[in-house]
Amino acid sequence: MPDAPFLAVEGLSAFYGTAQALEDVSFRMGKESVAIVGRNGMGKTTLCNAIMGISPPRARGSIRFEGSEIVGKPSSKIANLGVGYVPQGRRLFPSLSVDEHLRMIRGRSSGAPRTWDVRSIYELFPRLGERKRNGGAQLSGGEQQMLAIGRALLTNPKLLIMDEPSEGLAPAIIENMIEVFKTLEAEGLALLLIEQNLGVATSLATRQLIMVGGSIFTETTAEVLASDPDAQRRYLGVEPLAEHG
Repeated sequence: MPDAPFLAVEGLSAFYGTAQALEDVSFRMGKESVAIVGRNGMGKTTLCNAIMGISPPRARGSIRFEGSEIVGKPSSKIANLGVGYVPQGRRLFPSLSVDEHLRMIRGRSSGAPRTWDVRSIYELFPRLGERKRNGGAQLSGGEQQMLAIGRALLTNPKLLIMDEPSEGLAPAIIENMIEVFKTLEAEGLALLLIEQNLGVATSLATRQLIMVGGSIFTETTAEVLASDPDAQRRYLGVEPLAEHG
């Protein structure tokens, strides 16, 4: 299906038992980066779980990646198609070293813009090479996020979904992460960024989808959202970017 969108989510609803977390979510993206922003509890992580086939939630609707329907497929199959995932909270194994985390991944060649191995992850994140024998629980927040990103890249994704990658990180670490993400995007990796940090979201993606109450409420651009203090307060509950200089 050469004319199919890269990722197409159509009429997606998701449930935890009888509680509905997503309602009729629809959006499409090409190989450009897209940010989904919103307050906590708006369904952003549930959307990630639905795309990746992580249970719960129970999903109804359509999610097509490069024309292939992925609703109902196991997470391993979705990853093999070329969808990588950096979950909120990193979800590392405390008892495994950095090196063990990375060497346990066996990615497939899925037509990704770049083929990753452990050596190239250490080149991207030299700090991980210095900490390769340390366990996941012995790393700083920034190091843990580097490891979570490196682990996802080893699956050789064409699309990388990142759920709140800046959460809990110091501003200097966030700036370094933004530069890494820009490098990955320049290499041809598409990014679907789930963020509450408006500065990160608008730095990495022109398209901004605002999520409210389990639905995509509206679409705007980074430029428009960054210059609209009322929208920032109303949809994100943050102080306007301009007030922080």
